[in-house]
Amino acid sequence: MAEQIGNKMNIGGMYRPLNEEQIEKIHNASLYVLEDIGFTYEKGIEDVLLLLEKAGAGVDNSKARITLPRNLVMEQISKAPEKVVLYSRDGGNDLNLQKDNVYMGTGGAAIKILDLETGKVRKPLLRDLYLLGRLVDQLPNIRFFLRPCIPHDILSEKEYDVNVYYTCMKATTKHVMGAVNDVDNLNKVIELASMIAGSKEMLQQKPFISVVTSFAISPLKLSTQPTLIMQEACRQKIPVALSSAPAAGSTAPLPMAGTLVQLHAEELAGITIAQLTNPGAPVIYGGIPGVSDLRTMGYVGGSVECGMMNAAIHQLARYIKVPNYNSSALTDSKVPDAQAGWEKGLTSILVSMGGSNYVHHAAGMLESMLTISYEQYVMDDEIIGMCMRVLRGIEVDEEHLALKDIEEVGPGGNYLVSPGTIAFMRGEYYSGNGISDRNNRDIWEKEGALDARERAKKIAEKLIINEKTNYIPKDVDDSIRERFKILLPE
Repeated sequence: MAEQIGNKMNIGGMYRPLNEEQIEKIHNASLYVLEDIGFTYEKGIEDVLLLLEKAGAGVDNSKARITLPRNLVMEQISKAPEKVVLYSRDGGNDLNLQKDNVYMGTGGAAIKILDLETGKVRKPLLRDLYLLGRLVDQLPNIRFFLRPCIPHDILSEKEYDVNVYYTCMKATTKHVMGAVNDVDNLNKVIELASMIAGSKEMLQQKPFISVVTSFAISPLKLSTQPTLIMQEACRQKIPVALSSAPAAGSTAPLPMAGTLVQLHAEELAGITIAQLTNPGAPVIYGGIPGVSDLRTMGYVGGSVECGMMNAAIHQLARYIKVPNYNSSALTDSKVPDAQAGWEKGLTSILVSMGGSNYVHHAAGMLESMLTISYEQYVMDDEIIGMCMRVLRGIEVDEEHLALKDIEEVGPGGNYLVSPGTIAFMRGEYYSGNGISDRNNRDIWEKEGALDARERAKKIAEKLIINEKTNYIPKDVDDSIRERFKILLPE
């Protein structure tokens, strides 16, 4: 396996799909949308409406319309932290979200999984979530674990969120993010994490969990439960990603610039509500622009334009000085194949070079977020590692210029045993996690003539053998099981 990268930061920002003038045009257009067109809302957010109206927003209950003056929006945006740290429990994978720092990891709410043994599609179970966490825990380039699937064997909604977070935290010490069904379940998850942290205060000081809320139903509509969850997370100082995911041509204007205008307006509204709820609350700008296939009205996850727009989203978030959450690697392929490779590779390199801070969906996803695959996590770890190598760039200093080696070897020589070759042979070039085959054909055939998916399957099987690793101490685990109905066997 590749060497653990620990807390090394990878810095993007070399790909900028928007220039400064274009960013300002989109930002001003979004402010116009909020001030002159406005938002609508579902029932059940009366307290939110009162909060907004008291702050100076226009609220027309007869039309279910909210308008936000630009001065109000920019005043509240200025209160949001420019830096949000999402902690890991062992300190080895803390995520310092600011500027152009890039971290890539899992994501999604997949309802299908490719069985590792048979390769056939089936419903994911709680044990799959645990094994995926164990797998990701050992893949060094996947830096966080956002709950990637919906376990179908958790039958009670009241027990769902606690069991999902518990299973994730039992499997890995990397940062865990997930969604919750309502405020009561959020409070249970915070209580669970506080028991693991030692106290609620310790959790708030170094939050190793966070929450994603789909507060906006595009176009321009507040969703009740996610908005209330977002507010409660802000009150309790738990970092929250404000997810908004319009698709160009169906829930957003078809032109990319129009999609970005609407999405930016949705994010500005969400951040405004968050900061009115608790000034200084740690929030993450969660714009996830997508594309609709107008022939089928399906979601196009592998579109190159998804990579372009997600890179642009980081520019808009950085313009208002708020760290961002977005996506890459949402292939439309149904299996880990060549199509998955090019769609994942291209969108991930665009988004990482753009500087996006927290890139979810970057590992494991297939079929436009409907399916996940054990093998695909291994393959995507390799792709992410390559992206991170690009971000490291080419070092140019006295040692790397290698003039001493050139002088010592001289014309006509070779560098196989030169000091520079020995010094840099393990760090200058990305060696990968073992999945990329670089042998000649004879050796490849002798080793079974395996394709990439077959090699990834063998690596995944080897890694999840270590499934008995337990990141929750027994005494804490006992207390948790006494307090909550935990469904994962001990």
